[in-house]
Amino acid sequence: MHISDGVLSPAVIAFGWIVSIIFIAFAFKMAQKQGSIAEQIPKLSVFTAAFFVASLIHINVPPTSVHLILNGLLGVVLGALAYPAMFIGLVLQALLFQHGGITTIGINSFNVGAPALICYAVFRKGSGMGLSKPAIGGICGGLAILLTTVFLAITLITAGEQFEMMAKLVVIPHMLIMVIETIVTASVVAYLAKVKPELLPLNKEDKK
Repeated sequence: MHISDGVLSPAVIAFGWIVSIIFIAFAFKMAQKQGSIAEQIPKLSVFTAAFFVASLIHINVPPTSVHLILNGLLGVVLGALAYPAMFIGLVLQALLFQHGGITTIGINSFNVGAPALICYAVFRKGSGMGLSKPAIGGICGGLAILLTTVFLAITLITAGEQFEMMAKLVVIPHMLIMVIETIVTASVVAYLAKVKPELLPLNKEDKK
């Protein structure tokens, strides 16, 4: 999921940065409406660290390797703040470990952040309809990987014919990650629903 420098066109790079700046500004505006941002920093820090570590652990799936992303889980728990959380994680990975480029941080953030925001909306809607939180959480975990894979493939295709094969190669291996993250997200949501339900969206409304 880490696209390097020198691969994408200036237009795609610019798109990534513009959209990321807009989404990050939107995220903090939404977070302010939900309460003090300072109160959400501990939760933000924990899940940013989880994203940072998870995406450093690579699983070999010939002919390539894949890694956990957890963007569905971050979307469910952090809501709009999932986007800046993953942006921070990608910046640190690029600077500390050269995972991904500097110029591509914007588009890399979009590819994982936009699905997280979509999953947050899906989780809120599903929870509001009375659906099982672990079940809808699991769906969000898998959906986030599916959307991220599609976005990544489209991004690579824009880089030219030489990257079309790579775009195809990233799809099948990430089906395994989709299954894993479905299970992981469902399990974490089930645990949080019992132990720390206030971390999940709509908890206050559910109590009414």
